[in-house]
Amino acid sequence: MLELFPEHLAEFELALHSGLRRGEQYHAQWQNVDFERRVLTVPLDKSGRTSHVPLNAGALHSLAELHKRTGDSDLICGGARSSRSWFERALEATGIRDLRWHDLRHTFASRLVMSGADLRTVAELLRDSSLAMVMRYAHLAPDHRMAAVERMEAAFSTELTATRTATEVINAPNARTSAVQ
Repeated sequence: MLELFPEHLAEFELALHSGLRRGEQYHAQWQNVDFERRVLTVPLDKSGRTSHVPLNAGALHSLAELHKRTGDSDLICGGARSSRSWFERALEATGIRDLRWHDLRHTFASRLVMSGADLRTVAELLRDSSLAMVMRYAHLAPDHRMAAVERMEAAFSTELTATRTATEVINAPNARTSAVQ
């Protein structure tokens, strides 16, 4: 898809790295990007409040590429119509039928979960999601759940070892008695 529209790769990647909604991304202005703090301020998000989107290295790289392209424009990506035209043409040209721009936001959430982010953090980064809604991503983290219980065991292993040793001492006379009989 992006081979057809390489000039839009940075827009696509910004969505994947930030979880921005289409309207937020295509109405975002350069004046709302704080490169030093690595934050994009969304003046009015879907819920009608100001929110702050943290920008990882991938998002910052995308913004740098977009800045080269947009020059003096106030808008980071060139306005809402920009995404509809190239994205829909790319989907049509590739025969992809079941993909919407909003699915990039779901991909962002899925990648967060698969990289070990807890569901509360995912909900906060999505900026309007209840924990109940974010639970649909929980199935993506089975390895992370196992890793979590293993970290817990490692953190408390000395405590567990002491408990096991005490149990062995308490049960040792019973074990000797039954061995003699």
